Amino acid sequence: MDIQETVSGLVQELRRGTIIIGVLSQLTQPQYGYSLVTVLKEKGVAVDPNTLYPLLRRLEKQGLLDSAWDTNESRPRKYYSLSPAGQEVYIKLCEEWKSMRDSMDTLIDGGNNRGTD
Repeated sequence: MDIQETVSGLVQELRRGTIIIGVLSQLTQPQYGYSLVTVLKEKGVAVDPNTLYPLLRRLEKQGLLDSAWDTNESRPRKYYSLSPAGQEVYIKLCEEWKSMRDSMDTLIDGGNNRGTD
């Protein structure tokens, strides 16, 4: 078994769920796709554009994002922001995240089989 390959795959699974919260957290103000990729990367969350754009479309289709085209620049850009429903979902996801984080901290820090800290 290749440990690094296994860890890499598991880290990728962990990241999938966190990317949604990360994206929603940055859309309290309108952002277009590339600016969102840049901001997330600057804050330590690298997201491939091929992952981000389908996610933005899906979140918009679910009613969590509003969008508007800006055609004033030489290249039109689609700006996304949280819809009222998206703001509510984001708040609830943050509450769940904090609860899960606290539970995992208890498991990791309070367990007998401690990993590396």
